[in-house]
Amino acid sequence: MLKNTAPGAQRWAIRAAYAVPLVTLPSGLWRLALAAGLPVTSEPLRTGWGVAYVLILTAVTEGLALLTLGLVQPWGEVVPRWIPLIGGRPVRPLAAVVPALVGAFLLFALSLLVGFVQGRNLADDVLTDTRAQTALLAVCYTPLLAWAPLLAVTAIAYYRRRTTLAPAPEEVLERAFSAKS
Repeated sequence: MLKNTAPGAQRWAIRAAYAVPLVTLPSGLWRLALAAGLPVTSEPLRTGWGVAYVLILTAVTEGLALLTLGLVQPWGEVVPRWIPLIGGRPVRPLAAVVPALVGAFLLFALSLLVGFVQGRNLADDVLTDTRAQTALLAVCYTPLLAWAPLLAVTAIAYYRRRTTLAPAPEEVLERAFSAKS
């Protein structure tokens, strides 16, 4: 188990939480390539506002993805002391779980919407972008489909760990052995 994980965090939940920033990384790199003027699409960004938007979108996306780590690290259970006014206070489970599950739902809905819109515009994209550009876009953005389910299962594991819903490990073992007797 990693040193800086919360006590009681399950190994699969830790892996899911650490996977979230990794699944958002390829799309961020693709957007950075677009902002740098690399030929990842047939239409380069023409304005400074377009570049600023892409850079801000990338920073916000990675920042939100990194917040998932709070569901398996100690700073997701007790607010770090360096944060003014609330530092050192415990995090209420619902204060972390509700935004995480709302975010997972919004990500899922957004992926359905984008998939629908992209499906309708696919013919136009294929005519303007090269096959390599279209393939690169697909390779970079497909991992984002895993963000919503990874976030949801990590949030549920956090909730179960932080509330009385999850039985203590001793209770689980006791039930397992008493059922066989």
